[in-house]
Amino acid sequence: MKLTHMETVFTEEAPKPIGPYSQGVKAGNLLFISGQIPINPKTGEIPPGIREQTRQVLENIRAILKASSLDVKNVVMSFVFLSDMRDFQEFNEEYSKYFTSNPPARVTVGVKELPRGSKVEISVIASQ
Repeated sequence: MKLTHMETVFTEEAPKPIGPYSQGVKAGNLLFISGQIPINPKTGEIPPGIREQTRQVLENIRAILKASSLDVKNVVMSFVFLSDMRDFQEFNEEYSKYFTSNPPARVTVGVKELPRGSKVEISVIASQ
């Protein structure tokens, strides 16, 4: 398959990238959203607990989806990174509030650490 069109996505409603990457990239009918950490785009702050951080990450993802005229219902795959797998249950409770029916496929991985001391990072792929 030859990729004929690629477009970057940016919104002020999500944190600006902290490195050389785009918030999201549209390729064909897919949107690839870069790993989002729980930075509040208005304050630059990271909330303290896993529940609050999960909500912030998913709100950041929701904003990038919206900038592409999509919603969480369009997410087909998510990649989750937790710095402490003991947070899995609380994370899962918050995550499930965003994906209430037909949840996407998901990978969840425990990692040693995440940028800026975050407890969670999530990347998704959405389809139009």
